[in-house]
Amino acid sequence: MAELSVALFGAGRIGNVHAANIVAHPDTRLRYVVDPVDSAAEALVSRTGAERVDEVTALDNPGVAAIVICSDTSTHAGLIESGIGAGKAVFCEKPIDLDIKRVRSVLDTIDGSELPLFVGFNRRFDPAVAEVRRRAGTGELGDIELVTVVSKDPDGGLPIEYLKVSGGMFRDMTIHDFDMARHLLGEEPTTVSATAATLVSQDIADIGDIDTASISMQTASGKIAVITNSRRCSAGYDQRVEVHGSTGTARTDNVPKSMFSIETAGGTQRDNPKFFFTDRYAESYALEWGRFVEVLRNGAAPEPTGVDGYRALLLAEAAYLSLEERRTVTVNETENRVLGAG
Repeated sequence: MAELSVALFGAGRIGNVHAANIVAHPDTRLRYVVDPVDSAAEALVSRTGAERVDEVTALDNPGVAAIVICSDTSTHAGLIESGIGAGKAVFCEKPIDLDIKRVRSVLDTIDGSELPLFVGFNRRFDPAVAEVRRRAGTGELGDIELVTVVSKDPDGGLPIEYLKVSGGMFRDMTIHDFDMARHLLGEEPTTVSATAATLVSQDIADIGDIDTASISMQTASGKIAVITNSRRCSAGYDQRVEVHGSTGTARTDNVPKSMFSIETAGGTQRDNPKFFFTDRYAESYALEWGRFVEVLRNGAAPEPTGVDGYRALLLAEAAYLSLEERRTVTVNETENRVLGAG
């Protein structure tokens, strides 16, 4: 079976993560790298044996089966449309765009295409998360009542220059948690209530962003999801989920740097959690790529889809509306406002 040729757009940190998984997978070949930054592009092609080309060359080659979009967020929407238009399957890192109207436009543009759009919410593929969802789906936990998602960045946070263009905490960081809540609830939230503050960094306050938040959501049937976020966690990368049902509870825990621990009369010590997402979610990124290959090879349904990307961003918009107006808002009223329908 011939390898599937892939063109990668973006040779930054997340681009390197995906490039390694493309090269490691027996069914895929990294054919092209597209990036305007010479040093980043050349470093990646030297490690992978790919060829650096421009966007037109990558899209025009009929031998390229798929494109992987890891470039600046501002390029995602246009590349999705160009990729689908050129007959390529598309894997796109979140978000599709920071403007939800633009996301809606992209989905309308590609509507009817048989080519898949796969959106990179990699945390769904974490083995522990997948097992929690599987157990919930079997009915082992009874009727799902409460989903809790905890996500805190390691102490030190992200560069302020990145945060300035990130779209804000809810669109950049919490969007993963909105997707996770939807994924584990099995239903769409209909109301959102957000509380937030800037407690971690004056620099973040100066750019008008937040760094500490709690969001509560509820579905039409009454199920509740609670998300807690912080841009600071002194111990490391805090990533936990819990699904509580009428007959049981399933949860994940943080992944330590090593399995070392020591127990003495003075207490127990163990390693802190892994420090950042590239370490904590290395396996999930590889499994995510494997799933995308199944989509390409076997026609499996893409998941997460462009609609998942839209719904997660819509919840972010609802959280901002709740924060601004200091009240619980409905997702429907948020959608009407941001799309200009009401």
